Amino acid sequence: MLDLTASNPTECGFTYDAQAILAALANPASLIYEPEPRGLLKAREAVCEYYAARGDNVSPDSVLLTTSTSEAYSYVFRLLCNPGDEILVPQPSYPLFDFLADLQDVRLVRYPLLYDHGWQIDFHALQQAITPRTRGVIVVHPNNPTGHFCKPHEIEQLNNICAPRGMAIIADEVFLDYPLSGHAPRSFAANTGAPTFTMSGISKIAGLPQMKAAWLAVSGPAALRDASLSRLEVIADTYLSMNAPVQHALHALLQHRGSFQTQLLSRVRANLAELDRQLAQQQACTRLALEAGWYVVLRVPATRSDEELALALLTAKGVYLHPGHFYDFPSGGFLIVSLITPTAEFAQGAAELLTLLG
Repeated sequence: MLDLTASNPTECGFTYDAQAILAALANPASLIYEPEPRGLLKAREAVCEYYAARGDNVSPDSVLLTTSTSEAYSYVFRLLCNPGDEILVPQPSYPLFDFLADLQDVRLVRYPLLYDHGWQIDFHALQQAITPRTRGVIVVHPNNPTGHFCKPHEIEQLNNICAPRGMAIIADEVFLDYPLSGHAPRSFAANTGAPTFTMSGISKIAGLPQMKAAWLAVSGPAALRDASLSRLEVIADTYLSMNAPVQHALHALLQHRGSFQTQLLSRVRANLAELDRQLAQQQACTRLALEAGWYVVLRVPATRSDEELALALLTAKGVYLHPGHFYDFPSGGFLIVSLITPTAEFAQGAAELLTLLG
């Protein structure tokens, strides 16, 4: 089978400094139990150093450590919402949101991303979706799987919509460090216009999902920010979820991100170039414009459902990829392919896909 859905970087042939990573986990300080609701100061400072390297000023006092962005979402949903309250979520986007919202008794309402030689937020539809029970807007920056970044004018418009309504911006930035143009996009972590909850972690930043290290950075108007942090601390103190070895190692683990990101971006660009080479030789399939991330969206003839096409590829060609509906595409004719699959496997999988389509 040729797996074009690869999302686990530890199984994609990248090189890690195993000795240094394991040494970082052997800190003797981990033998001492120091319960800190927001996480150890040393670890939170490491997160702030990460943002400082991007040009963003984030205070350790505004950071809470979590074991995953999923946990960070659960904190934010519980903070903002009573049962039945609503959060706006982009469409298309990652399917995990539905499960997280269900667990917190939150109702998700879709707002569309529009494609016209690139993706953009449909702000008219977003505003039409707002009701008295809307508590916040999720933005995935860049989006998974479309690779769409929020542009400065979109961030400004989000602030203009959310701030006067008392709504929050919930920014998922796990793929922020993977722009394909080389331009470093702005983070929401220092956003001040509206209450903002920015989450990320080393699962994508350093390619270490098994370490279970993520964070939530809170920003916005001072009074709302401080009240939010006070209440989030109660939630975090209830769980005290991140373990000591990873907290003590977080600075070192983040230091390894440069080597990993260089390898991954090289893989993504090589696979994208190979895909474009193969696409240029046929007319049945095209790809949508991509700004960042690990995935690419293919547009295919809608002669059958995406599900049927994905199953046909699996049974006839041994090629495993995701149908568009998995990522909440509202119509057929889309397939989603991972760009971190090892290059030889990716090239063969793409060729088999286009052979079937052709």
